Amino acid sequence: MAALNRTLLVIGIGAGDPDHLTLQAIKAMNRADVVFLVEKRRATRPLEDLRRDMLAEHMTREHVVVTIEDPDRERDPADYRATVQAWRDERARRWGDAIATHLPDGKTGAFLVWGDPAFYDSTLDVLRDIAAPGLAIEVVPGISSPQALAAAHAIALNRVGGAIEITPGRRYADGMPDGVDDAVVMLDTRNVFTRAPDDVDVYWGAYLGTPDELLIAGPVREVEGEIARVREDARARHGWVFDTYLLRRRRV
Repeated sequence: MAALNRTLLVIGIGAGDPDHLTLQAIKAMNRADVVFLVEKRRATRPLEDLRRDMLAEHMTREHVVVTIEDPDRERDPADYRATVQAWRDERARRWGDAIATHLPDGKTGAFLVWGDPAFYDSTLDVLRDIAAPGLAIEVVPGISSPQALAAAHAIALNRVGGAIEITPGRRYADGMPDGVDDAVVMLDTRNVFTRAPDDVDVYWGAYLGTPDELLIAGPVREVEGEIARVREDARARHGWVFDTYLLRRRRV
């Protein structure tokens, strides 16, 4: 039996603004015979609808849309790594079944990824776990939430001669480490900006690039309460919140 020859495109579609979609991404979408849409819980349905709107507006090629229901995952488990690994294993099983069933030999499939596939997104890892024979993976980068955050606040993430740390919030549960002057924090469920030192400014943003975008900036001690309140109000209103922020030590 001859080996299968299939391609999967992993396409970054930006942080939320439909105009974040690059020309490269649109060209890649129009190579796809099958588009796999991973559907999450009902609260995030507006994001799922936005992807369908992108397909309707930009895809001129005849294609099939295959929906994959995303498994639930505990967001703040006692054993984080084990919980995430179990979630990824179930993702790999579901995605592998969908690819085997709906992507024939010689055809091209696509996954649309929020932001950029390189920043705290498991799509590439899951697809490698599937390890289907004859399956080539190509990646199209997109505008990430750190980039959208910097643009929204009209700042650069780096300073002259300095480094940037990009981290999930759980790594700053005990505060911002010594020796780090500029840190982009993502996936924060604990408001860890409240544990930053007094000499830190924060540039915060939620729902970046969408009509619901929220922005707050200032010395962390002055705005931390406002951020926590606005964040909680937004979660109650939308059923979910995705925010990103920069912590920046002031230089003397």
